[in-house]
Amino acid sequence: MSSTPTVEVHRTVDEVARATAARLVTRLVDVQSAGRVANIVLTGGSIARQVHRTLRDSPAVSAVDWKRVQVWWGDERFVPASDPERNELQAREDLLDALPLDPDKVHPVAASDGSYGDDPDAAAAGYADELAGQSTPEDHGDVPTFDVLMLGIGPDGHVASLFPEHPALHETRSVVAVRHSPKPPPTRVTLTFRTLARAREVWFLATGDSKAGAVRNALSGAGQLQVPAAGPRGTERSVWLLDHEAAAALPKQLRYPGAR
Repeated sequence: MSSTPTVEVHRTVDEVARATAARLVTRLVDVQSAGRVANIVLTGGSIARQVHRTLRDSPAVSAVDWKRVQVWWGDERFVPASDPERNELQAREDLLDALPLDPDKVHPVAASDGSYGDDPDAAAAGYADELAGQSTPEDHGDVPTFDVLMLGIGPDGHVASLFPEHPALHETRSVVAVRHSPKPPPTRVTLTFRTLARAREVWFLATGDSKAGAVRNALSGAGQLQVPAAGPRGTERSVWLLDHEAAAALPKQLRYPGAR
């Protein structure tokens, strides 16, 4: 069962970043207070980078027991490990290297010069195996249940590296390689819809007027094959954290009542 999305609109990109960082700390503390190791999925993009830096610099960051957090990625550009386009590298620079994480609980997708060589299918299969290795009987499958899945949205409505009308949208495996991506770089590794559905909470982050049309389409009943961001929903909560520009095309009734 999936949740009905709510929309939270903030005045500026900075406010979106602060609200998301604060929400993440609260969520992780709640999960850990319940006696669980938290599973979070990171995304890439400029707003994600700002969230990461805001969290790193927040005094509240110490409220989380970071050694009891599993870190995953929703997708990755299949490029060398030192390529600045890698979501992993950006997240490490902006946040992860500053946290007392357990290295065994940080799960990047293999790079194109990594353990699987220049074979994105092998890298995808390896990530699927890593996910399966962290699942428990309570997860009822080969993917752990994510406590927070953070996602961006492209101007074309893509999510993770699932692009409109792309064959990967029909995949039943948990992780797949994507070739001929309409957005560079052309080769990527991504979680599929089946895996994105394994989250208690899904948070979409979007800022800027270039995202306004895609946000409107994703929240207005579009099909997930045409607008992939219309698909992922949390089993407990789905929230869109937007600035005014990204929310500009939304009907007023879709806006969160406490929007500013």
